[in-house]
Amino acid sequence: MTTIKIGVPLAACLAMLYAAPAQAQQANMSFFVTSEGPGKGADLGGLAGADKHCQQLAQSAGADAKTWHAYLSTQGAGAVNARDRIGKGPWTNAKGVVVATSVEDLHSDNNKLNKQNDLSEKGEVINGYGDKPNRHDVLTGSQRDGTAFAADKDMTCQNWTSSTAGSAMLGHADRKGPREDDVMHSWNSSHPSRGAEGGCLQADLRSTGGAGLLYCFAVN
Repeated sequence: MTTIKIGVPLAACLAMLYAAPAQAQQANMSFFVTSEGPGKGADLGGLAGADKHCQQLAQSAGADAKTWHAYLSTQGAGAVNARDRIGKGPWTNAKGVVVATSVEDLHSDNNKLNKQNDLSEKGEVINGYGDKPNRHDVLTGSQRDGTAFAADKDMTCQNWTSSTAGSAMLGHADRKGPREDDVMHSWNSSHPSRGAEGGCLQADLRSTGGAGLLYCFAVN
């Protein structure tokens, strides 16, 4: 009797079969939390730099056929509301879960944003409150309804151009914190950044449980 040995080629084929569904879901995703920030604290290179970061990470996940924008507001002259720059929805994560059906749904108590659903472009869960390191702080610069703050107090690290002075409003991707209240449960407007260097430096963002991460939405 002849024995046929099946080795590495079969294993490689099986790996490809298992990977294919995941890759297809990632290609269809329209929402993710960045697995990493640009690395310069809250200096994102403005909205254009933040959008570019979203686009590059989407490309790495095979989802670059869409146009991606970061969920960020700006302040002052020509202020931009985060809710106005992310398209109309619906938005799905890398696992195919619909996290919100519209802009109104996204900013309501009905959205499905939480630790299990706020996945990275790789389909990975972002470390949250109680994990080490905690990385649940996400830059938004926004009020809870997705609109910009007045210009009297910096909440956007000088419109995402500063990695030193200033502060940025942060949301909690896992919607958890040291207290059980609406502020700690807010995905987009939980507390301002702070730190020894002012609040916009990468080390400052890490000190309160962040890493300069962003919410990215496909606008088309």
